[in-house]
Amino acid sequence: MLGALPDKRHNRAMTWVFLLFAAACALLYGLRWAASRTTSAARSTVKTASVACLALAGLTGGAPAPVVVGLALGAVGDFLLSRQGEGAFLGGMAAFAAGHLAYALAFGAGMPGWPVLIALGLLAISTEAWLAPHTGALRWPVRGYVLVICAMATLAAARSEPLLRLGAALFVASDLMLALEIFVIRAPARRRLLSCALWPAYWGGQVLILWALLP
Repeated sequence: MLGALPDKRHNRAMTWVFLLFAAACALLYGLRWAASRTTSAARSTVKTASVACLALAGLTGGAPAPVVVGLALGAVGDFLLSRQGEGAFLGGMAAFAAGHLAYALAFGAGMPGWPVLIALGLLAISTEAWLAPHTGALRWPVRGYVLVICAMATLAAARSEPLLRLGAALFVASDLMLALEIFVIRAPARRRLLSCALWPAYWGGQVLILWALLP
């Protein structure tokens, strides 16, 4: 038993190293590239590392396997969405959808109160009015993504951990802002404002989900 203690201390130290490196990358990305729509290897690397390191922190810290998988898929999605082209966008959306399903698996079966169910149901239905008409050929993939993230948020709302519920809510908020930025808003100034707001909401949501489920 004594021989296991150094391993635990080492894992805890590595977890903090990955968390701090992830935070440094997230801060750098937020300050340097969050409002930019340019494509570069540096931008993609920093954005991907900010969540990939969270996945490594979850792995070394003993987070549930589906959470680690969800974070890893989020890192893949971040990389793909930082590139140009419809194929990269669809691949990124698929990676995030799979990540939400992994989170849903980690959260387990549960049912929140009726107010939450009604609110999420109305949110999903409302996208048919303000989002779907602007998505063109991507309408059905976007619809599927909306259902997946609402399902994840429903299961998160059924949990007792406040940080987990807040993290899922921030994740949903960041996806709503991303949808507005990509499909709805056309004014450059408003799009930059949304970009600056959605990054801390997205990364903060990922951190809170991880932190709530670390042992």
